[in-house]
Amino acid sequence: ASGMSEPVTAPHILVTNDDGITSPGILALKDALAAVGRVTVLAPSRNWSASGHVKTMHKPLRVDEVTLPDGALALATDGAPSDSVALAFLGMVERPIDIVVSGINNGANLGHDVTYSGTVTAAMEGAIAGVPAIAVSLTERGHPDLSLAAQFAVRLTREVLARGLPPATLLNVNVPPVSTDELQGILVTRMGLRIYRDELVRRLDPRGRPYYWIGGPEPTGVEEEGTDIWAVAHGYISVTPLQLDLTARCMVEALTDWRLSL
Repeated sequence: ASGMSEPVTAPHILVTNDDGITSPGILALKDALAAVGRVTVLAPSRNWSASGHVKTMHKPLRVDEVTLPDGALALATDGAPSDSVALAFLGMVERPIDIVVSGINNGANLGHDVTYSGTVTAAMEGAIAGVPAIAVSLTERGHPDLSLAAQFAVRLTREVLARGLPPATLLNVNVPPVSTDELQGILVTRMGLRIYRDELVRRLDPRGRPYYWIGGPEPTGVEEEGTDIWAVAHGYISVTPLQLDLTARCMVEALTDWRLSL
């Protein structure tokens, strides 16, 4: 929660993330968005990076009130990022929510990362609930300067609140690790092609039983102009509109010609 100075008509912003309630990114985002409206923070109590779109239905969820490093109150859950947003809309947060802003993520969410990303899927949960949603990521892990990402999140949140978004859509933002002076501009982009270099690491536990760890270096990507990958590689902030309708429309007609009758 934030201070009491905003008028009742101020927009209500739900802030969440997937790096956990103690991450610097969520604090920077909360502080910046306090200039736009009333901010409620409800986020996972631990890191859920690469958790994907989770809905916890097999165990109880807990929500605790916690104090952030600046003394502000927030809510932390043992559920996933998308659970955090679902809980807020199902009644954990009393006042209606006008927009969901997820981030500032520690690392990129480019190309097909969006299907793995807890940051993006938390925003998707907002879109499913029928409100505009934004996911914000800083593309360099551990980058100490969150100010550009926070500043742009404020600019974009104001714009979305003024203009709205079509139903079942969201905006995925990736911010390069540059200063405001070094920023080349803002580009509206499409999802690029991510290249994953995952490796399977096999180890033995103390009892001699094998276990497996999916590791490998950071993914790279194809720097094709017009994509989110090209934009951030060239010093631009990337804004990619996403839709929840995953239908491959180009295949619908072709599939009607297949011999599918039993």
